[in-house]
Amino acid sequence: MASELNINHSEKAHELLKADAEKILRLIKVQMDNLTMPQCPLYEEVLDTQMFGLSREIDFAVRLGLIEDHEGKELLDSLERELSALHEASIKK
Repeated sequence: MASELNINHSEKAHELLKADAEKILRLIKVQMDNLTMPQCPLYEEVLDTQMFGLSREIDFAVRLGLIEDHEGKELLDSLERELSALHEASIKK
């Protein structure tokens, strides 16, 4: 029963962290489409703040034993790759 509960908490942690990563991606897409360019300090500040917040969430989940360290790093790396691709696409516009 306890291990089943642990699995449920772990799955929920993964879902929440992925949802937060998707929110960051959507926020940056909206910002790039409507507000500012990637070279703008506001863009950089929002991106840095959001990425820092997500990294702290991931660190907390790792410390609680809800996810493995490598899973958290993989989530951040994946988001960074998506953001980089989005940045490249906006430059080519």
